[in-house]
Amino acid sequence: MHVIARPKLIEFYKRDGYEDAKGPIDAWWYEAKKASWQSWKDIKSQYGSASILKGNRVVFNIGGNKYRLVVKINFPAQTVFIRFVGTHKEYDKINAEEI
Repeated sequence: MHVIARPKLIEFYKRDGYEDAKGPIDAWWYEAKKASWQSWKDIKSQYGSASILKGNRVVFNIGGNKYRLVVKINFPAQTVFIRFVGTHKEYDKINAEEI
């Protein structure tokens, strides 16, 4: 998969107090980059705790469910668009199906 845009992920874990997110976020990024997901089933088989949402979005639990990552996926183009990365508290303030 082509993951757009990694700088958003890096910006998050460089924030004060979120340095512990670096390992899990980088691990997810490398796994997603190597993946060739063709359907939601492929994602669920790799990430059982992922939540499939409307609007071609998926919510991943990152760092032992400490952080949330929302992406939008275009399967035919093999592209993953980073839409949000943050804490649960920050996640609760967004509409993950529209962000």
